Amino acid sequence: MKIEIRDIEIADWSTIARIYQLGITTEIATFETEIPSWSAWNDIHLQSCRFVALLENVIVGWAALSPVSSRCVYGGVAEVSVYVDTNYSRKGIGTKLLQELIGRSEKEGFWTLQSGIFPENKASIQLHKKLGFREIGYRERIGKMKNGIWRDNIILERRSKIIGMD
Repeated sequence: MKIEIRDIEIADWSTIARIYQLGITTEIATFETEIPSWSAWNDIHLQSCRFVALLENVIVGWAALSPVSSRCVYGGVAEVSVYVDTNYSRKGIGTKLLQELIGRSEKEGFWTLQSGIFPENKASIQLHKKLGFREIGYRERIGKMKNGIWRDNIILERRSKIIGMD
């Protein structure tokens, strides 16, 4: 089974949105409760480092980066988003997407990638740690879901070994 990676195209949005909705439905992937419009999603994600994973020409996952701040000193720091269609879990798609995101982000000059992950999302935490992310913090009751339940976040980061070393 060969996983192919290619840049996101606007025509991919309905499939990306469907996969995002699957993540929302799990209630352990994001604080989001509704899919944004393409325009809103496009505005909050960086133009570089956004792509889809395909199996037999079917989009089965996506990855993108978001800036963590508008301040120029944080220009090399980005927030990671990786989503895999739940029907394709445990096939190495998340690993391939995150590996590609790491490689491309370094080519674009990013020295730190970070993720805020719900403690219940053990698969995502394990994936990030496998690819060199380390736990740097725990945010207790950092966000409140629409249903009134407060959620915690584990903060992980990966520092590049080739960018930002000088």
